[in-house]
Amino acid sequence: MKIIVLDGYAANPNDLSWEPLAQMGDLTVYDRTTPEEVEERAADAEIVLTNKVLLDARQLAKLPKLRYIGVLATGYNVVDIAEAKRRNIIVTNIPAYSTQSVAQMTFAHILNIVGQVGHYARLNRDGRWSESRDFCYWDTPLRELSGMTLGIVGLGNIGMSVARIAIAFGMEVFALTSKEQTSLPEGLQKTSLDHLLAVSDILTLHCPLTESTREMINAKSISKMKKGAIIINTGRGPLVNEQEVADALQSGHLAAYGADVLSVEPPSADNPLLHAPNAYITPHIAWATFEARTRLMDIATANVRAFLDGKPIHSISG
Repeated sequence: MKIIVLDGYAANPNDLSWEPLAQMGDLTVYDRTTPEEVEERAADAEIVLTNKVLLDARQLAKLPKLRYIGVLATGYNVVDIAEAKRRNIIVTNIPAYSTQSVAQMTFAHILNIVGQVGHYARLNRDGRWSESRDFCYWDTPLRELSGMTLGIVGLGNIGMSVARIAIAFGMEVFALTSKEQTSLPEGLQKTSLDHLLAVSDILTLHCPLTESTREMINAKSISKMKKGAIIINTGRGPLVNEQEVADALQSGHLAAYGADVLSVEPPSADNPLLHAPNAYITPHIAWATFEARTRLMDIATANVRAFLDGKPIHSISG
């Protein structure tokens, strides 16, 4: 059984082991693969694992022996699922491996923005505290989360984890969700998008990217938010119109934008959010804690083993 990993470096930059996967077949792991290299590298493979390398209908047509695609992520838009079904190729993903890590990064952004931790650390390295006439100083507004309103778009595993943390901080928490109010924990209130936009001091995005959610945060929706509101995006970059978010930061209508994702990754140097005031951008690392990547590798291996046993799990292609 020939197994090819097309882009293994992001999930495993040599601090984890591929050995459990190697025990199930003839394994070759590539750190990165360009679209032009896919056919040559995977031509004889029955099993292919991919993280961000695209396997569309054109690519799948060039891989006649392929029977299984393991996506090394939760999102699976890199695979043409309809074409995979037509070719009887099983496709699996890695669900819920990064829930706690992404929730943690969500609050890392929130706490950095509200408490300005990075700002004061930089000033102190430049001698600001040493030069202070008082035992302390501050030159930005400082807020506590207790009593602030958090709006959550999407209540999957990550959104729900974020909600529980927010409730523990004493925040008032509203959510846009298809779940019934009776199924939600105490302190979490279901509401409409317009109400969510209107009441949120902080709005955080945890919904899938679909045609209805693409660029849901734009000039029109931002205009419905409080002046001085904060937006956090650890979901998908294209959930926001990046230029219009940058414009709202420039005008001061938004106080800050914290994101771990951008619409194109890696971004071009002229992405407006890389230069906008009070935009705090991390390089898509919320998922990448050692613990989360360990779970990812374990689930990916279990997915392949289940496929070989004839009992696929986490299948998204039927």
